[in-house]
Amino acid sequence: MFITFEGVEGAGKTTQIRLLADRLRAVGRDVVVTREPGDGPLGPELRRLVLNPPGDAAIDDRTELLIMLADRSQHVAQIIAPAIQRGAVVICDRFADSSVAYQGYGRGLAIPTIESLNAFATQGVTPARTILLDLDVTTGLARQADRNRMESEDTDFHQRIRSGFLQMARQDPERFAVIDASGTKDEVHARIWREVSTLDMS
Repeated sequence: MFITFEGVEGAGKTTQIRLLADRLRAVGRDVVVTREPGDGPLGPELRRLVLNPPGDAAIDDRTELLIMLADRSQHVAQIIAPAIQRGAVVICDRFADSSVAYQGYGRGLAIPTIESLNAFATQGVTPARTILLDLDVTTGLARQADRNRMESEDTDFHQRIRSGFLQMARQDPERFAVIDASGTKDEVHARIWREVSTLDMS
């Protein structure tokens, strides 16, 4: 079982992933929590390059996408696919949809190209359910005290990302569950649990 979390910056993914993982472990499930970019042997260095590049280094939009895809390919091969194969529930903070939202809708790169490259990087691994935590962009950014390169982009960039995520959810309603992330953490968790508890995890 593979579950991904997506959403704008500050939507509360980290908190909600922890709550979901704890609840699944409490009912006896083997749970692997991971994230993109940044997990796996190469992940920390790739994450640093794309989110906090050295000095005044400017990263071209295509280079940014390719770094994310390199991280994803390694991530699937070394962490996600092996965990799924042994029967674990894998919960991932961001996955292929983030590249479509950030580099496609946000940066303006060709979405069909991104989707094709994603298919190559993921080797066909697709989430059973994607939890999209939807939140007003201004509210989300206000929660981010120490901003990395991506979080420091202007509001219009983040608005395009939010619109992109919602567009993807409309196009694939069977996989996406759009969750209002503006409530308390317990209210949001209850909404997420209603979605996840319907999945067949046998």
